[in-house]
Formats: sequence, structure tokens, C-alpha cells
Amino acid sequence: MIDRELIKRALAEDLDGGQDITSVATVSGNERVVADFVSRSAGVIAGIDMARAVLEEVGLSEIAVLVADGAKVAKGTVLMSVRGDTRAILLAERTALNFLGHLGGIATLTRTWVETIAGTTCAIRDTRKTTPGMRVLEKYAVRMGGGTNHRMNLSAGALIKDNHIAAAGGVTAAFNRVREKNPTAEIEIEVDTLDQLAEVISLKPDCVLLDNMSPELCAKAVALVAGAFKLEASGGISLTNARAYAETGVDYLAIGALTHSAPVLDIGLDLRAE
Repeated sequence: MIDRELIKRALAEDLDGGQDITSVATVSGNERVVADFVSRSAGVIAGIDMARAVLEEVGLSEIAVLVADGAKVAKGTVLMSVRGDTRAILLAERTALNFLGHLGGIATLTRTWVETIAGTTCAIRDTRKTTPGMRVLEKYAVRMGGGTNHRMNLSAGALIKDNHIAAAGGVTAAFNRVREKNPTAEIEIEVDTLDQLAEVISLKPDCVLLDNMSPELCAKAVALVAGAFKLEASGGISLTNARAYAETGVDYLAIGALTHSAPVLDIGLDLRAE
């Protein structure tokens, strides 16, 4: 997945209308080198196409991609190599690494969550808690880690939350207003209690978000719904208790941390003589 406009903005931000004064001073402009993108820690890779496109944007073309997105790699793995003008490689270095590290971090964290609940019927799902302008890429990285995506934007489906319910005057009123104006849209609605869930069942939503319920309450919710629609647990979920939630039978765990709190995957660039 490539966002070339984002790459152009990132490189322009780095130069800010000027030039790389360090490289211009230390590199004559005639040198050619080989540079390897190397994983400094184990993790799951995402953003390879973005990194390659950064290199292409500065005029480099001799690029060898050695690892595909979604691959789980060990520390010291060479992900990609590039041969060409030294100044161009140094100009692209930080922007390419920023994309690889950020997206790889999301993919790596997602894979950790996915492996934590492996063997259950539950899926790890992301949220809209993404970096402005990078949602498509970050949600792509979630998929590379084995997770699944919630709606991409506000028009892709309805999610009726507590503030919508309060504004509309109740769960049923909120649902009916959304359904009236959007007869074919998928509708998910948030509930805080089993009583609210019981009220929602007859409305036949596509999914219900169980907000800040314990695993015990989630298990009761699963029994109450009996497969009539999907259930998603959200709030208070950690890697420590994720399996307990997944084993209740809910369909999804909503994890905002996948995109808003993922540590960067440590990746470096090593130059070597051609």
C-alpha cells in the first residue's frame, strides 16, 4: 500500500524548502553506496511499499525488497537493500524508516494481541483512534498483523454510542432515527448494561458494542443474544485479560491501542561500500 502524496509531504517537511546541509557538506555528490534496511529487533513488517516509494521519490531505482509485509522477522533481518547516490539515500533514510518503524510497530503489536487469543473464535479489531492523515496505512498495518478493520470512516457505517443515545433520548429512539435515514447501512450500537442489550435485541442491529463489561457480563450477553447478531467487547481490555474476554464467545475485541499506542519497531539503515 502506497500513499505518494503523504510521501511528498513528508520529504518536503524534512527539507522545508532548503537542502540537507549535512549531506551536502560531507558527501561530494559522486559517491554510490549500498544501504540495507535492517530490523534491530524481532517483529512483524509493514510499510515496505511505502519505504520503497520514498526511495523512488528521491530518484533511486536499484531497490531489492527481501521481506514482504506481514512477515514475522528476527532481529538482524535485512528487509530491503538499495544501491545508488549516497546523498539521495541519506535524504530518504529518515522518512523511509519512519514509515517502516511506525507501521511495523502497529503490525507487531497487533500480532501480539492476535496470538494471545489464538484458538478462539474471536477477532482483534481496530478503531478510528488513528493518526490524522494516516488511517488507511495504519489500518493496513493492523491487517498485516492479523487483525481486522472496523469502519474506515464515519460514512462507512453507523456506530451509535452513549452520546448519540443521550442526544436522541434512548437506545431505541437513537436506533430508529439512524435506521430511518440510512435503511441499508450497517448499524452497531453501544450498550452499558444487560438491560440495554435486552432492549436492543428486537431492533436487530448488525452488531452491539459491549462497553466496559467484565468477561462474566460478556458471557451472559453472548448467551442472551444467542447468535442473533455480532458482539464486540470494548473498554478495560488488556493483554492480560484478552483471552478471558475472547473465550466468552464475543466476536470482536475492540483495541484502540493498536494504532494509538503501538511502540515503533526498531529498524535501521546500514551503509556499505558498493
